[in-house]
Amino acid sequence: MDSSSRKIELQSPEDFTYLIDNVRRAATDSINAAFPPVEGADGQEDELRVRIEQMVNDYINQTFTLAAPNLSINGLPVDPSHFVSSSASTSSSATTPLVQYEPFDPRKRYRMEDLAREEEDLLRSIAALKRRVPAATAGAYAAAGKNGMAADEAALEAAKARVESEGAASGRKALEGVRALDRQEELEEEFAATVETLGRLKRDMPATVAKMERARVAAGYVATEL
Repeated sequence: MDSSSRKIELQSPEDFTYLIDNVRRAATDSINAAFPPVEGADGQEDELRVRIEQMVNDYINQTFTLAAPNLSINGLPVDPSHFVSSSASTSSSATTPLVQYEPFDPRKRYRMEDLAREEEDLLRSIAALKRRVPAATAGAYAAAGKNGMAADEAALEAAKARVESEGAASGRKALEGVRALDRQEELEEEFAATVETLGRLKRDMPATVAKMERARVAAGYVATEL
């Protein structure tokens, strides 16, 4: 191989396996078309078909072994011994479930990296919200409660002022047009004298009651002596 030639670059070992499996599958289809698989009377497979399968498989292994120096996987040399086997045969691979690999698509890789970064950004946003939202919610709730209480108190004061204003206005309005009573001064003097008499009676009542109690006790004593 010319050292100045550029190697064929593969992204992963699965890409090399994908190429080998496709070639082997195409060779198997061609052999099946030319030599349909049949069994003899003694249960032995067609010896010619088996021989051809071995030769084709050896050719495929030799081809990829010789091509391996011209290939690189992520910039590293390819070891064909991990992918081809001189003892493997097409017939044995036909009985094994075929594992197919999707060709490498750089667009999907870039998309996967973008999604991974987006997931990290979302996780950071969620963590920030967990730290910030509860405190902000509690503060907003407390502020709303204080504002509500202040609004209620202001409404109560306004209602009280309105009631007092309306009451004073209605009292003044009720007294409007009422003329002075006849004997106004005389009635006021009699009312004041009555209030003073009641006050005096209230003050003298305890002493009077005490005198009556002593008189009752004395009367009972005298009645007992007689």
